[in-house]
Amino acid sequence: MTTPLILSLLLLLSTAAAAAPKHDLVRRSCVHASYPDVCLRTLSSYGGAASTPRDLAQAAVRVSLARVRKASEFLTKLKGTGRREQGALNDCVEQMADTVDELSKTMSALQHLRRGADFRWQMSNAETWVSAALTNEDTCLDGFKEIDGKVRSDVRKKLTNVARVTSNALYLINLLDD
Repeated sequence: MTTPLILSLLLLLSTAAAAAPKHDLVRRSCVHASYPDVCLRTLSSYGGAASTPRDLAQAAVRVSLARVRKASEFLTKLKGTGRREQGALNDCVEQMADTVDELSKTMSALQHLRRGADFRWQMSNAETWVSAALTNEDTCLDGFKEIDGKVRSDVRKKLTNVARVTSNALYLINLLDD
């Protein structure tokens, strides 16, 4: 082997070794999440940016927030076939707006989270807001229980995905309390 080739190989190995602990954080953190495959898939791209459990929890909330916003856009464009279906859609859009607000508050709380006198209070707020976001998602789906058809199916598919990433975000936030 020539010297430049050896140096290139060493550089490649050291880069991979430096990235491994961060990726391991994602893997270790996601293994016991409610939806581990979803957790790994959605947070693996944050592995380089997430070097602490708090960074990872923030990344999970960002993913959830992005998914909620997409779901909200999707719901806004749907048209119900009857008054009842349209009413359920309108209610769902309101629930998603509340969810965006709650996840935004969660993000702020996590960004300002510090060990000390206010830590428990900040953690409690973050956990409460994410729990409320999950409740909103469930409430939205409940509005379609008595309605059949494509709109219900589309809403369920979209919100099930949102609920899974939100549930994983709550799990990762709860890990910060340990």
